[in-house]
Amino acid sequence: MTGKLVFGFIAFLTIACNSLVNSKKVVCYYDSEGNFRDGHARFENTFLVDSLSHCTHLIYGYAGINSNTFKLVSLNEQFDVANNNYRQVTNLKKSHPNLIVLLSVGGGRDIGNKEKYLTMIEDVDDRTIFIESALAFVKTYGFDGLDLAWQFPPNKPKKIRSTAGNIWSSVKHTFVDPSPVDEKAADHKQQFTAFIREFKTAFADDGLQLSLSVLPNVNSTLFYDVRLLSPNLDLVNLWAFDYYTPERNPKEADYPAPLHELIDRKFDENGNYLVQYWLQNGAPSKKLILGIPTYGRTWKMTRDSGTSGVPPVSDVKGGGQAGTYTREEGLLSFQEICTKLNLNRKNIGGGNAYKQVIDTSGKYGTYAFRLPNESGDGGTWIGYEDQETASSKGTYARTKSLGGIAIVDITLDDFRGLCTGDKFPLLRAAAASA
Repeated sequence: MTGKLVFGFIAFLTIACNSLVNSKKVVCYYDSEGNFRDGHARFENTFLVDSLSHCTHLIYGYAGINSNTFKLVSLNEQFDVANNNYRQVTNLKKSHPNLIVLLSVGGGRDIGNKEKYLTMIEDVDDRTIFIESALAFVKTYGFDGLDLAWQFPPNKPKKIRSTAGNIWSSVKHTFVDPSPVDEKAADHKQQFTAFIREFKTAFADDGLQLSLSVLPNVNSTLFYDVRLLSPNLDLVNLWAFDYYTPERNPKEADYPAPLHELIDRKFDENGNYLVQYWLQNGAPSKKLILGIPTYGRTWKMTRDSGTSGVPPVSDVKGGGQAGTYTREEGLLSFQEICTKLNLNRKNIGGGNAYKQVIDTSGKYGTYAFRLPNESGDGGTWIGYEDQETASSKGTYARTKSLGGIAIVDITLDDFRGLCTGDKFPLLRAAAASA
């Protein structure tokens, strides 16, 4: 009888452990900048609570590095520390005991002296200073660990070429490295590997987690030794989007976040390539998390941009008009996009109507466009994720046996449910299919 009980207990533990290993992860990025937007875009912590029924992980963005001391610092100490927002967020674990809350460093938000992300890892003493400060920081405010959204220099934007030019460029880069974005990339790759190993050792005694966020357009070949990094990371969040943006590509609009390769595009500017690169270089599939954006990229269409709207769209003129709430040229939150399209269907607002082109294949992304008026104004092209493409990416993550999906970020989703009545439609769609 005792033997049966022992056997049964072991079987129970095996099932429980397998369940934990195989359970999907829904990583929700929360950029605290959302708390400072106006009107319907203001993201208060009550909305954060609403999202947590779908999230297994919450990543609080963003902290940074002090350029002089190389210590981890809040990028908004008044809000994060004085107003106690760090504590308010980590205290959510009391009502959601299975929630894992990490603090993210970098994420493209630490805009002062970007060289410090390279300078700091070059010296073992500076690395130690940062690691020790990070350890104290996450323990002080109740985080379960740290996410390193490391600000390595991005690839250079694609040049506009003919089809023949694209073919030649691909052949040339097969044999000749393009002009480097970092002359010391090989050294930085080795130093970052040591940095991660040292970090994991420092975190081990307290059982803290360490994740990596691979930012858009950062060359994984240059900066990440996948095989050596993977054992020391709990998660690798692949930000598979912003391949095309109006900042990087002001004269040509295209899908910002294709899942699969498109004809006449660079072979590595799609999510599937990034996933396969990490898998083929030794990353365990269950540690890889596919990032999905909740915002669209917009360009100004001109009279020379044509009338079809089919990407790539040439002769555009930089970023589209800033959104009412996000107030950033070339970017609209999903809330702003779906509201704009709903008004369009009701013929509210005048001007030329938007035409929406839904990606039924789930391979490339949905887009909408409006031709310029007779004066040449108002033309806009928007590439974005909708519920269908977000769901397709969740399905892709599941079929590839990835660890799950990441929503970047929840403050730009339709968190009020203004468009369909459902709060967080992109988060819900991706999580349901992952």
